[in-house]
Amino acid sequence: MSNWAQSLDATTLSLGLLVGRLVVGLGIAGHGSQKLFGWFGGNGLAGTAGYFESLGYRPGRLFATMAGLGEFTSGILIVLGLLGPVGPALLLSVMIVAMQQGYRNGFFAMNKGIELPLLYAAAGIALAFTGPGRFSLDSALGLGGLSTPTVQVVALIVGAAGALGTFLVRRPAAAAH
Repeated sequence: MSNWAQSLDATTLSLGLLVGRLVVGLGIAGHGSQKLFGWFGGNGLAGTAGYFESLGYRPGRLFATMAGLGEFTSGILIVLGLLGPVGPALLLSVMIVAMQQGYRNGFFAMNKGIELPLLYAAAGIALAFTGPGRFSLDSALGLGGLSTPTVQVVALIVGAAGALGTFLVRRPAAAAH
């Protein structure tokens, strides 16, 4: 083992995970609250529902509610470090759907590409595999068993399957003739 790896103790790693969880979790919870409640300059459910309808997610209010709840709930679970990979898997699910909307625009967020949802998805995957660390409710409540490799992989597969299910029930507008 390298000197670098030996110098990283559980406290140091847990502090890094706490910072990552706070930034990612608060960011995505805030994003969800824009959809759900109109906070932080968001459009709320009415405005978001109209946008989702225009993308073929009908009924728009249902899909907007699901997206907002997925973002908000995943963010809160990630911030708290609660339920192991469940919050990160929810984040992955919502971000896969978001990437489907932006892939035609390339990579960068400036062009409405996949950059931001890809970064959130990658953070979700990383947090799912690392676990929430020592400074988490999972640690305080003795729920470390939720961060086993099997549970982590299953949670991420379920998250990806949720996104696939969303694609399957989406009803895009019929092409004009």
